[in-house]
Amino acid sequence: PANFAATAGNQWFERTLDDSAIRRMDMAQAFLLTDAILKLYVNITSDMVVYPKQVERYLRAELPFMSTEKILMACVEQGKSRQDMHEVIREHSVAAGLAVKEQGLENDLLTRLADDERVPFALNELEAMIGNYQEFTGRAAEQTDEFLDEVVGPMLEKYQDQLGGIDSSLKV
Repeated sequence: PANFAATAGNQWFERTLDDSAIRRMDMAQAFLLTDAILKLYVNITSDMVVYPKQVERYLRAELPFMSTEKILMACVEQGKSRQDMHEVIREHSVAAGLAVKEQGLENDLLTRLADDERVPFALNELEAMIGNYQEFTGRAAEQTDEFLDEVVGPMLEKYQDQLGGIDSSLKV
């Protein structure tokens, strides 16, 4: 990339003797590298299986950490100081994170928060706040569908006749 940037910046891609190596070597290597990356991608993702329940399990394990902003805002709505609640949530998040990472324990952040008298919510209330994990994804699902429909679909249709013979074999 530095060679291409220097050529573009200094010569505006004008043909000179000092950039012939870039044109002979780097440009060809860029195409070969792209081909190798695409082969790896196809090789890795071909016949890939996604287990939604496993994804949900891992998501639920991390969800308490991802939901701290929502919990913080709910505490503020109950009249608590944002600064104080931020510190309480931070303390418990760090402690829960260390328990998960260092001791291999389950994420007990919500229990820690519910047991703290400074937090105005019981465990069942905290769990209800994060019950629908899809609330935390924003427009990601819609944006993905739109991208697939508007960009990927038409591209696949356009090159349908070339899709049959993808060689993703790797020889290392």
